[in-house]
Amino acid sequence: MYIHWPYCTRICPYCDFNVYKSRSPDPALWRHALQSSLKAHHAHWPNLRLASIFFGGGTPSLMPPGLVQDVIDTATGLWPAAPGRLEINLEANPGSAERARFADFAAAGVNRLSLGVQALDDAALALLGRDHSAAEALAALDTARACFARVSADLIYARPDQTPAAWAAELDAMIALGVDHLSLYQLTIEPGTAFAAKAARGNLRPPDAERTADLYALTQARTAAAGLPAYEISNHAAPAAESRHNRLYWQGDWYAGIGPGAHGRLPARAQIDGADGAVTTGDADHAGGLDGARRAAAVALATLAHRRPQAWLDAATGGTTPWAATGIAEAEPLDAVARGEEMVMLGLRLAEGLDLDALARRLGPAAGRLLASPALARAVAAGLIERRGRRLVVPADKRALTDAIATRLLAG
Repeated sequence: MYIHWPYCTRICPYCDFNVYKSRSPDPALWRHALQSSLKAHHAHWPNLRLASIFFGGGTPSLMPPGLVQDVIDTATGLWPAAPGRLEINLEANPGSAERARFADFAAAGVNRLSLGVQALDDAALALLGRDHSAAEALAALDTARACFARVSADLIYARPDQTPAAWAAELDAMIALGVDHLSLYQLTIEPGTAFAAKAARGNLRPPDAERTADLYALTQARTAAAGLPAYEISNHAAPAAESRHNRLYWQGDWYAGIGPGAHGRLPARAQIDGADGAVTTGDADHAGGLDGARRAAAVALATLAHRRPQAWLDAATGGTTPWAATGIAEAEPLDAVARGEEMVMLGLRLAEGLDLDALARRLGPAAGRLLASPALARAVAAGLIERRGRRLVVPADKRALTDAIATRLLAG
């Protein structure tokens, strides 16, 4: 389950997420809306098991800890937890106000914190539009590790004028702190962001492709040597410290997206409880041109919630049917081929590769058709993909090309 909190105190110039400057949101209203959306999702998908909850954003560490606890309590009261410890992850900024809430978040049930450090250099943090210093980030890491069983730190590299030596020193400094999970993202210039406007004016020049490739290779070598190998293209962890939520996502599992602009991938009810597809709730409002409730019963869905916070709040709190109260604005049918293509694109990002047995269980005959293409034979012959037992794996030295390899494979 993904919970989207859309508010930030400021919008970072590289960010293209569905975020808005904080306008002192009403906790009582958001509590009502989030609980209503959860209950409405449960009305349509009651027989799933809950494996993880991820609070993302935006800046969910701006949420009142009591609101976080209420969301956790509602979700865990509706769906039974899957075997193994339920992972509850919250993204946080390292500012002093958020840091003061860490213990309260832990008491609310959060057991993993993802800290947006982004850089250990004050000049770089200023360039990235961050409102914390490197010293504050280090203090926040200390506080987080005292409060949570698992802590992950995010860093952005391939920044303008960043040299391999400078990045190596920064990465080594982070590794030396003993964090057991690192999310290391290359800076990308996304359309519509402040950085895109600067780049268009010639005022921002990230490293070229060759330098970026060098930085990526350096990142893989340094983290692997430190016992933090990549388990996904941008995510590195010590053994048993991987993010369960992230792994389930890349393995193609189902997930619910709650909150403004959140995406979801949800199964047909017939797939989870043997239902015949009949709907008796009387729902008749439409989502994405479809009869949402009937689609929820009959087919798997790719869902997108209302993007604007007020539109989502209005739907979740004022919906006249259980479907409207989900907050879902668009619900498109996800057939076996489309689902399989998503699983291929995501699964190849993992170091362990794409699980062919899981693909077959999910898709049936469609899995065979996807994997019988001449493009796969060509990719294997070219050394772009390896067959390792019942898995397809992109070799480590080709992993930076994974998206292009998957696209070529699916093109046939």
